[in-house]
Amino acid sequence: MRVRFAPSPTGALHIGGVRTALYNYLLAKKHGGTFILRIEDTDQKRYVPGAEDYIKNALNWCGINPDEGPDQGGDFGPYRQSERKDMYAQYAYQLVENGNAYYAFDTPEEIEAMRQAAQAAGDHGAKYGVGTRMNMKNSLTFSAEETKAWLDAAKPYTIRLKIPEDEVVSVEDEIRGKVQFESKELDDKVIFKSDGMPTYHLANVVDDHGMQITHVIRGEEWLSSTGHHVYLYRFLGWEDVMPKFAHLPLILSPVGKGKLSKRHGKKFGFPVFPLSWIAENEEDSFEGFKEAGYLPEALVNFLAFLGWNPGTEQEIFSLEQLVEAFSLERINKGGARFDIDKAKWYNQQYILGMPDTKLAEEFKLMAQGRGYDVDDKFAVSYAAMFKERAQFLPDLLVQGKFLLDDKIEEYDQKSVRKKWKGDAEAVMLDYVGVLTEVDNFNANHLEELTKTFLEKKELGFGALFPGLRLGLSGSLKGPAVFDIMQLLGKEKTIKRLQLAPSIFAKIKEEHNA
Repeated sequence: MRVRFAPSPTGALHIGGVRTALYNYLLAKKHGGTFILRIEDTDQKRYVPGAEDYIKNALNWCGINPDEGPDQGGDFGPYRQSERKDMYAQYAYQLVENGNAYYAFDTPEEIEAMRQAAQAAGDHGAKYGVGTRMNMKNSLTFSAEETKAWLDAAKPYTIRLKIPEDEVVSVEDEIRGKVQFESKELDDKVIFKSDGMPTYHLANVVDDHGMQITHVIRGEEWLSSTGHHVYLYRFLGWEDVMPKFAHLPLILSPVGKGKLSKRHGKKFGFPVFPLSWIAENEEDSFEGFKEAGYLPEALVNFLAFLGWNPGTEQEIFSLEQLVEAFSLERINKGGARFDIDKAKWYNQQYILGMPDTKLAEEFKLMAQGRGYDVDDKFAVSYAAMFKERAQFLPDLLVQGKFLLDDKIEEYDQKSVRKKWKGDAEAVMLDYVGVLTEVDNFNANHLEELTKTFLEKKELGFGALFPGLRLGLSGSLKGPAVFDIMQLLGKEKTIKRLQLAPSIFAKIKEEHNA
């Protein structure tokens, strides 16, 4: 089995493209086959610098690594279509010679005039094909001498596929079953241009044949082109070794109808690209799943279920487990609605399932990027403390910011006004005095010491804990208070608790004023 993912470097790789790559990868690995990356850059006008590197980086981040490709090499290269340029012309001219294609000399303006005239006559679906080709400028309407003169003069031309009249061409799609195309509904696609570059249709078929692709798994939007591709395989004499086709369902917008697009991401505030894409203007720049704090394993798991299911209740799958469970038979025909809340759920599950040491590595990188100096021991304890509160990796920085900063930037003033009263200051200062004599700042030891302190004072937890928590974190919410004290350490804990009474008094004074 040999499959390929063949994106065009015309911009950032949409998340739907990542899913296509994933399904190709899973199928290949399930059957011990080969997953190929082929860059389809024949459309040089739409080529965007940096897009190819983006595609490679996105696949690498997701763990969808090609066996053959521009960087990996292989026996069937080159793996960029622009580097295969010389091999396409022979097939285009072969099709002309055997009568299955022809030269076309029309300008874009002349083609548009044909369409407008057809619309004026009531034909709103006019196309360059069976019904119009004999009224246009091409080698079917020119004499052999006129055609030769045009070509000898090096005037612009294209080569168009000559679709037969009144035929039905069919293909057995691995997902959709038998799909039929009436030839009268197909236009004579341009397959080659006078600049020596093929269009997608010819290059796609020639490359798939040359690379011995056994299965073409691609998006639903290419289904309408499959009739043309079947004809190309037939006309080139390759129909008996034509790959099997599988057209994936669309990823639908989270609301309403239609395909998920980058506009939905902008409108609803969620990523639709694996990595951030920085364009020349803000409108075309987008945040990626990686930068939004998603783990690649979570994204892959989420994408796998957008159109496929294992037939069981299991939802959490590693990449290796997905390989084992995957099959084309369990891909749905209907579109899959993009549910960002489900993506968030997956991410949270993967954060919860990460070993503390691995999560600590991610946290440490983010913390250092924000200018915080944290050691490995602190990072592991911190990650363990906040992993259940983090839906995204950056949440770790937000949830425990009070532990990272030298001082608390913001206090819950309403809670201060409500809880800081009576003998709270005296109790706090007595407690700080006890802490100054403590050498073992372990959470369990601190808990026992605090219970003993309150028992001696004949006080309940409410006499100390609200002020204690507010003084340490600025809030009544958060992790266990003794875990906070252990992580802060003796010096920072005492310093914060010593400052707390004056800060709280000021908050109350300002409110009363």
